[in-house]
Amino acid sequence: MKQFFLWLFASLILVSCARVGSPVGGAKDSIAPKMIGSNIDSARVGVSRNTKELRIDFDEYITLKDISKNLIISPPIQYTKIIPSSLGNKYLEIQWKDTLQANTTYNFNFGNSIVDLNESNVLPYFNFAFSTGEKLDDLYISGTITDALGNEKNSEGKDKNLVVGLYQVKDTMNYRQKPYYISKADPDGYFELNYLTPGKYKVVGFDDENSNSIYDIGKESVAFQKEEINLEKSISGLKLKTFPSKKTAKYKEMSISTGGVLMTFEGNPEKVVVKKVGEKPADYKITHKSKSDSVKIWFDATKENIGATVSENLKFSYDIGSKQDTVSIFYKKPAKDEMTIANPFSNKLAPETDFRFSSNYIINKIQPENWKLESDSIAQDFAAKISELDSTQIIIKSNFIIGKKYQLTVPKNTLSSFYNRSSESVRFDFEVAKAEDFGSFAAHLKNLPAQKFWIQLLNDKNEPAYQQYTNQADVKFVNLKPGTYRLRILVDNNENEIWDSSDFANETMAEDAYLFKKSGDKEVLSKINVRQMWEINENWDLTLEEQPIN
Repeated sequence: MKQFFLWLFASLILVSCARVGSPVGGAKDSIAPKMIGSNIDSARVGVSRNTKELRIDFDEYITLKDISKNLIISPPIQYTKIIPSSLGNKYLEIQWKDTLQANTTYNFNFGNSIVDLNESNVLPYFNFAFSTGEKLDDLYISGTITDALGNEKNSEGKDKNLVVGLYQVKDTMNYRQKPYYISKADPDGYFELNYLTPGKYKVVGFDDENSNSIYDIGKESVAFQKEEINLEKSISGLKLKTFPSKKTAKYKEMSISTGGVLMTFEGNPEKVVVKKVGEKPADYKITHKSKSDSVKIWFDATKENIGATVSENLKFSYDIGSKQDTVSIFYKKPAKDEMTIANPFSNKLAPETDFRFSSNYIINKIQPENWKLESDSIAQDFAAKISELDSTQIIIKSNFIIGKKYQLTVPKNTLSSFYNRSSESVRFDFEVAKAEDFGSFAAHLKNLPAQKFWIQLLNDKNEPAYQQYTNQADVKFVNLKPGTYRLRILVDNNENEIWDSSDFANETMAEDAYLFKKSGDKEVLSKINVRQMWEINENWDLTLEEQPIN
């Protein structure tokens, strides 16, 4: 029994000594891990090309956080194993199978992935470099990379993962491979590319949404320069701006849609020619706006006896210039396919504006002589027309009086599309809000672009809430809903009335964009607070803004 208690006491002592953790009480550890050695000579030069691992020792237990997203190795090495994977250790180790290049400096950038095990104190932007040659290359490029349109999130609504890479200039440039050098920007957009070898490079920055360290053309926003960099000395203060990248035009899919079928594309083709292949539908209409990603094929499924009881295989050909093909869809008439109208906007009309309502179909013809607009049971004069910008919308113009309530009655079958008519009578109730419920904003522009431009007030989703297409130096927005906005200008450089994004494949820069930012403001875009009965005025000298990288 005595021996048993001695054995139990010894076991408890061993367990206590082996446990890794912070002591109870005392000051909280706030010190980041410190490197104390590595398996590579401290000079870090003349490293054997047959070296297959890097081991770095630390003064305390560490773990690796989001290592696959943080670790960037330049030039690229495909590692096969990394320690620690999840549990703590007093060292990290990376193993690979590749034979290292001769006379080359390798840089391992761990970002913010190394943290201590107990308190998660970060060892920020830790780098480890070594050379297979006689010296460490010591050139660098530093600067900032930001989103030209002021987007704080990527296309999926996630935080941006901005990186900057250098590609060696060769006769054939392969941007589908990882850059020769690559670095991740910090949350403020600052980046450094260190331990660079002299030479000629192309610089490309992008939002690495899938964290594969490769620019996915057409999917991720991009910053690039047409001119190559002849790196003979270090460069600091490089300013890069990412723009949406033009996608290659290609067919995506067809789907059943109200009033027919919808054919969608990637890459916003300028022109799409669609024709039926087969007997049905005998009568159909095609609608497509230039550079829209969708084509609507309209037909009367009931009259054509298409898909009323069983699905039918409908075939159509398309031609987008660079590509022609025939595609098909198994179509069955939706249970609800009627033409309807509704007011998706506010029932409080801002002063000096028109009333609008919309349809789920393109509107082809209206009979406003059968409609009735009333206020206090008294008929009002009005004019109605189909919107030139959106043919699913109707614009009602009248001498609307502030504070008055109105009723617009639209009887059934007084709106028609190509093959359908509105099936129900609808009454819209709305009122004209008071001017004091709104605010206004005026901007005086200096050194404005030579071409026309869109000046936009952006909402909290960075989408245009109000915009004007103009070439005037003085711009005023009236009857604005109170709230917080930001200001942006998109220039129509080629005057095609469409803002064109980057075309990386053809090295065509995006059209100019400017973000309003007051001096000293840390925001990407300065906030404009619109209040009731207030007029906000701002002066904006565009030459003081950071210019697009053209």
